Formats: sequence, structure tokens, C-alpha cells
Amino acid sequence: MQGGSVTTPFGRRSMTLGMLASQYMSREISPETSADKWKLFRALCQAKARLGISERALSVMNALLSFYPDATLSEENGLVVFPSNTQLSLRAHGMAEATLRRHIAALVEAGLVARRDSPNGKRYARKDSDGSIDEAFGFSLAPLLSRASEIEHLAEEVEFDRVRLRKLRERLTICRRDVGKLIEVALEEGVPGNWEEIHEHYRRLVISVPRVAVAATIEPIAAEMEMLRDEISNLLEIRVNSQKLSGSPDQTERHIQNSNTKSIYEFEPSSEKEQGEKPREANRSPGVPLKAFPLGMVLQACPTIADYGPGGGVASWRDLMQAAVVVRSTLGVSPSAYQDACEVMGPESAAAVMACILERAGHINSVGGYLRDLTSRARRGEFSLGPVLMALLRARGVEERRAS
Repeated sequence: MQGGSVTTPFGRRSMTLGMLASQYMSREISPETSADKWKLFRALCQAKARLGISERALSVMNALLSFYPDATLSEENGLVVFPSNTQLSLRAHGMAEATLRRHIAALVEAGLVARRDSPNGKRYARKDSDGSIDEAFGFSLAPLLSRASEIEHLAEEVEFDRVRLRKLRERLTICRRDVGKLIEVALEEGVPGNWEEIHEHYRRLVISVPRVAVAATIEPIAAEMEMLRDEISNLLEIRVNSQKLSGSPDQTERHIQNSNTKSIYEFEPSSEKEQGEKPREANRSPGVPLKAFPLGMVLQACPTIADYGPGGGVASWRDLMQAAVVVRSTLGVSPSAYQDACEVMGPESAAAVMACILERAGHINSVGGYLRDLTSRARRGEFSLGPVLMALLRARGVEERRAS
């Protein structure tokens, strides 16, 4: 156990209560206390945020430890190192002397190093007749050794929090994926429910995830997302139980595989024959108009269409259909192509498709050909509006998050 009176810094450097506390803690070190200096340094690096020290300060601590001759810190080997600022600077990767002094002061203030100044402020060691160090003046590593258990405990907590955060992020990512795809299934199959409100709830949760997060902020979001997934799953389970499914398991599997989940980004005009694919079974009976979706969802996915509505807004399906006619003319779509789309898809769905096309017009070479291709797919029962709206909603959510 260290003894002796307290020491004060040389020159105009003032004494603080923190410096006194470090000296008092150093006195409590028992003779058998020891710690591997580099293992302790690694723990210090992990716990740096909890201790309020910077990476540059850690570079200085690394340099100080390199001047300690033994691998193990202990009272028996002495705990004072006495390098000059020039030597310290070299081992701290050429750190400027003024910067070096600032980070040494930060280590002292953090209670990891204590100054043991000589009468003239110089750092040196006095040896006895046997050549052993009798007394040394410089930087004492006793505070670091006295806090070894605390630092290792803090490092364990940081590692635990890191692992916990990683697991929470994985849990949230999987749940977010599940919710998005379950909503697509519900929209595609026409499952009863307030899907506009459910999707808005989903988007709010996605946008609320901060870029730099801690476990305390991620956990409630993940829990709420899981509750939303359970709610959607229950609605889908009710639908499944209410249907009297017939046919072999092979037919059921084929129906699942044929679900059209392409996003609008993949809907450039092209035939399946060109890609060497076999024609797929229709998800919907040919000639049957597309299933309508809530107007609010269409406007949320395609807000640009509102600029073309009567008075610069869209408040009803009639307004949307009027806006679609204006957009058709603006984008150079022939009246016959749009009329054909209305007859095959239904007027409301055709207007919604025009709103979707308007959002992606800059990425489509021939808008008229594109609409005719979608109309042909709809006539064969191979096109559905739900995944298109979901793709645009997801894209808008990403853009809003980037802008925030």
C-alpha cells in the first residue's frame, strides 16, 4: 500500500480535487495488486466513452505504458515513468508538444495518470548504490492500476451493450422485412383491413430509427414493430382460415411462387419470352379490372399527380381521373392507349397507374409503350397494382429518411 503525503504539480499548474482523489485511490493499492498493462489498455480503449477520454489521449497513454519496462503493472516494479516530452512525442506518432500536454492533462483529469513532479519540474529517476531506482519523478500509473477492476468492468458493459445492440438491429431488420412483405401479401390478396393506416404506422416506425442508435432507443421500436407484425399476421390468419382452399399442395405452392412481387423499378417493357422464361400462371382472371386501393395510399405513393388535379389538388377519385387525363396528354400517351388501359384495368386503377408512371417518368423511355405493356399484362392477369404502390412507398420512406 502506498503511503506518504500528497504531491502538488510544479509551477503554475493548479491542484484539483480530482488529482487529490487519484492520489488517495493510489494509496489503497495492495502490494499483491497487479495487471497486464496491454490487456488493461485494451479494456481502457473499449471503455473510453464511459471514461470520457479521446482516441488521441489513448495514444498518449499507449506511449506512457511503452516506457514502463515490465509487462505487468505492480507496486513491486514501481509505477512511475519519466520520459521527456520529445520521447513521448515520438512514441505518440509525432504528436505536437502542445497537443501532447493537452492530452496528458486530460488523462490526469480523468484520474488515469498522476503527476509526480520533481522540485524543478524535470522528469528523472534517482538510483541507489545498488543501481536500483530509489526515487522517480514523472507520471505515476498508480491511478490506472487502482482502477483496473473498474475499467475492466466498464469494458465488459460496453461489449455487452454492443452485442445487445447488434442483436436488436438484426431483430428489427428481420421484423421490418416481414411487415413490409406481409402488407404486400394483404394488398395483393385483398385482405379486409385498414391497410392505409397500418402502412402509415409501419412508415412512422421505419423513419423513427435513428442513424446513430443505442439499445435503449432501438428496443421499443423493435417491440412495436413486432406488435404490428403480429397484428398483420392475425388478419392474414383469419383470411386463410376463412377460405376453403382446394387443390393439391403442388397447386398451392405454384400459386405462392407466381405472386407478382416485382417493384416498379423492374417494370420496364419487356416480354418474358425475351428473358427465356416460361409463361407464368395468372394471379388474377384475365379481363377482370384491377382491385382498387385507397385513394390516400395512391396519393401518398404518388404525390406528384396532385399538381395536375383540378385547382392543383386531388380530393376524390374523380379528381384523380381528371388529373390522369392531363398527365396522359403531357407525357405523350395516345388517347387509344389510355382508353384501352381504362377498359382492362378499370378507370380508377388506370388513373392510379398513370400516377405511378408519372413518378417514374424520367426512367421510362416510351411512356406510351410502357402503358400498353402494363395493359397487356393486366389483360393476361399478370399485373397487380399493389406491389407497385408498395415499391413507391418504400422509396419515398428511404428518401425522407435520408433528408432527415
